[in-house]
Amino acid sequence: MKSARKLVLALMLALFVAGVGAADVTITYWQYFYESKVNLVDELIKNFEAANPGIKVEQVTFPYESFNQKVAASIPAGEGPDVITLFYGWLPMYVKAGYLQELPKTDFNKAYFDKTFYPFVAESVDFGGKYYSAPTAVRTLALIWNKKLFKEAGLDPNVAPKTLEELVSYAHKLSKYDAQDNLVQAGLAMQPTGQGHPWIREVLFRQFGNVPYSTDYRKVSYADSKGAEALKWYTDLTVGKNKVGYPNFATDDVTAFKAGKAAMNIDGSFRIATLNAVKDLEWGVAELPTYKGIKSNYASYWTHGIVSGVSGKKLDASIKFLKYLTSPEVQELWLQKVGELPATPALSEKFKNDPVVLPFLKGLAYAKASLYIDEAGQRQVLCDAVDEVTLKNVDPLQALKNAQAKEQKLIDDFWK
Repeated sequence: MKSARKLVLALMLALFVAGVGAADVTITYWQYFYESKVNLVDELIKNFEAANPGIKVEQVTFPYESFNQKVAASIPAGEGPDVITLFYGWLPMYVKAGYLQELPKTDFNKAYFDKTFYPFVAESVDFGGKYYSAPTAVRTLALIWNKKLFKEAGLDPNVAPKTLEELVSYAHKLSKYDAQDNLVQAGLAMQPTGQGHPWIREVLFRQFGNVPYSTDYRKVSYADSKGAEALKWYTDLTVGKNKVGYPNFATDDVTAFKAGKAAMNIDGSFRIATLNAVKDLEWGVAELPTYKGIKSNYASYWTHGIVSGVSGKKLDASIKFLKYLTSPEVQELWLQKVGELPATPALSEKFKNDPVVLPFLKGLAYAKASLYIDEAGQRQVLCDAVDEVTLKNVDPLQALKNAQAKEQKLIDDFWK
C-alpha cells in the first residue's frame, strides 16, 4: 500500500516537474526565408516568450517563391500558422480568399492606423473600414552607388547623380566593355524583375507626366505617349550602343552590385543590412534622381495578420504577439538588423542624421504604394512589356497597350 502511494506521489511529482515552464499555449508564425529577418525573429521570439511565460512561439519559414502556394494549400485545410507575414500587395488576395481574420477593433482601429503609421499604410490595409494586418517596417527606393568604381571613373565618390540626365551620363562613364563590346561592368543595374518594375511603375511613369492608375488602382492608364516615353527611356539603356546594364547581368542586380560588377543600382532600404555585411564594399545612398524637377518614389512593406479560425487562447496569444511585432522597440531593431524603415513616422527622427538611412526616409515623404491585387501577375505584365521592347523590338506604346490590357483584365476579374 505504501509502495503504491509512493509510486502515485512519484508520478505526480514527475508530472509537476515536467509541467514547470511548459507553455499554456503555442502559436506558430510563418514568414518567407530572408536570413536577416529569420535571425531577428528568432531573437524577438526569445524576448517575447521571456515577457510572456505562458506563450510559446514557433517560427516556420518557406522560400519566397513557394510561400503563397504553401499558404493556399495549408490555411484552408486548417494546417497553417496562427500569425503570418505577407507582402502588402497580397492583402486583397488573402482577404478575398478568407485566409485572414479581421483584427480586433479595440486594438487595431482607424484611429490607431492613422496615428501610428504612414498614410499609405492606412490606405492600403483598409478594406471597407476593416483591418486585417499591421506592419513592423516599411520600405522605399533609393539610388545606391559604389564609391570605389566612381573613383576609378574619375567621378567624385561622394556625389551621386541628381537627375535622370545625370544618371545616364554617369552610367555611360561607369560602364566597361571587353574587346568584343560585351558589357563587363554595368554602369547601372537594370533588373525589372527586382526593383526595376516599381521604379518604372510608380516613379518613371509619374516623372514623365503619366498617371499610371486611377486613385483606387482599379483603372490602368499607363499606355499613353508619356508612359511610352518613360518605358523607352528605360529600355534604351539596356540595348545597343547605349547598353549600360541589362536584366540578369552577372546573375542579377544585387549580386552584381555586391561583387563590384555594377556601379549603381536602384534598390530598397531592405538591402541595407545585406550590403553592410559585404566586406570592403564602399557604398553610398541618395534619393532617386528627379526628372524636370519631379520627385517620385515607391513604398512597400511586409505586414502581419492573424489567420482565420484562430480563437480562444491562441487568438489572445496571437494578438499579443502581433502587438509586440509592431511595437516601437521592434521597429527600431528591425531597422538595425534588417534595414527596413520604421513604419511609425515619429521613430524616423532618431535616424535623420544617418547618411545611409536618411535618403530612404526622405523618399517616404512622396512615395506611392501601388495597390496590387496580384503582385506577381502585375509585376510579370510590366516585365513582359520590357522584354517585348528589348527582345522583340515592339514599339514602347504598343508594348504598354498590351500590358495595360492584360493588367486591366487581372484587376477586373479580381473585383467581379
